Amino acid sequence: MISKILIANRGEIALRVIRACREMGIQSVAVHSTADEDAMHVHLADESVCIGPPSAAQSYLSIPAIIAACEITGADAVHPGYGFLSENAKFADILNAHNICFIGPKADHIRLMGDKIAAKAKAIELGIPVVPGSDGEVKTSDDALELSRDMGFPVLVKAASGGGGRGMKIAHSEGELAEAFTTARSEAKAAFGDDAVYIEKYLEKPRHIEIQVACDSHGNAVHLGERDCSLQRRHQKVLEEAPSMVLDSAARAAIGKIVTDAMEGMQYLGVGTVEFLYEDGEFYFIEMNTRLQVEHPVTEMITGIDLVREQIRIANGERLSFSQDDLTLSGHAIECRINAENPRSFMPSPGVIQTYHPPGGLGVRMDSAVYAGYAIPPFYDSLIGKLIVHGTDRKDCLMRLYRALYECAIDGVETTLPLFDDLLQSEDFQKADYDIHWLENFLERDGRA
Repeated sequence: MISKILIANRGEIALRVIRACREMGIQSVAVHSTADEDAMHVHLADESVCIGPPSAAQSYLSIPAIIAACEITGADAVHPGYGFLSENAKFADILNAHNICFIGPKADHIRLMGDKIAAKAKAIELGIPVVPGSDGEVKTSDDALELSRDMGFPVLVKAASGGGGRGMKIAHSEGELAEAFTTARSEAKAAFGDDAVYIEKYLEKPRHIEIQVACDSHGNAVHLGERDCSLQRRHQKVLEEAPSMVLDSAARAAIGKIVTDAMEGMQYLGVGTVEFLYEDGEFYFIEMNTRLQVEHPVTEMITGIDLVREQIRIANGERLSFSQDDLTLSGHAIECRINAENPRSFMPSPGVIQTYHPPGGLGVRMDSAVYAGYAIPPFYDSLIGKLIVHGTDRKDCLMRLYRALYECAIDGVETTLPLFDDLLQSEDFQKADYDIHWLENFLERDGRA
């Protein structure tokens, strides 16, 4: 049985895991760089260990440093959070070799789903619908042109490894394809050390719909409904909501069964998210994230299920605490990702927070690790908090979000809070009439970056 968990992460997700540990009576260990010695997760964990200098490569991404911290503290499990080492199969293998439990999927599944070409092939094998595209890596621009002509433009050239929008280029015509192909390969090589790319049909106005799953070692696989993550800037999610307003219960049940059947087929273990593009009533597989998602709180709000607790239970060899029949979706939830960035240029804004007042009240949750006087370091992702609200329906949820944004105060650094005020004034957003390109068009019309 797991008795002490080391959280190989920082910020709000580290704090989120620490809270779950404390509620479960499990000891927690925080690791931190020298830049994070005053971070909230360091203060609230039962123990803390400094694992290196500010550079993530020398601290949060240093596998030897994390193993050493486990040995020093006697931690028998590691929760990776999201980002950093959360989808690093080698890390999972090394932990297992040291008899330290990795709170996440099997290393083979992380490895499989980390290769976008292999993941797509596996999805086809498991009966998951996919976007029309190449069968595997496309190695030459001539092959790319032939495939694109067969599919019809526009097409999307995508890196086989990595994510976050890097190594992705759109070609609307034959004249644009050669440059898109070359640029995507170059970006993929620089970002992921792998220049392999593949090609898919580019969908014009899809939604981004993802299905949350949880699977234990006793053969139980369930889905917890969907999240709509269509509001994106440069392929980075900005706001998420659940459930999606474009799915009815029949569509939700149908795609949920396809996904859970697939998870059973591959004997998946842990929580994960299967992501789709959705257009004209059809789902198209994009990728699977073999970790906890940033946006997991909206699912927790509408299901009442603590996903971190379930991760730990699964890693302990326990059964899920619920079945598919137990699950009901209640109300509507929205999450706003608050970044320390200029709300117009989106340039990072590190510095000292002078005032911090999180909103509260019924149906309001603020997941953040900042506090008044906290100095946001310039070395890491600019996400400083997630405002999550829940209402009886979407209209109620929007009114609660409006109230919560009015209450929220963060001074001393620039944040993206004003962006959400603007979104609430948009008629399209109020009607949930948007797709994955909508936000960038909205920002461009408003003269923003």
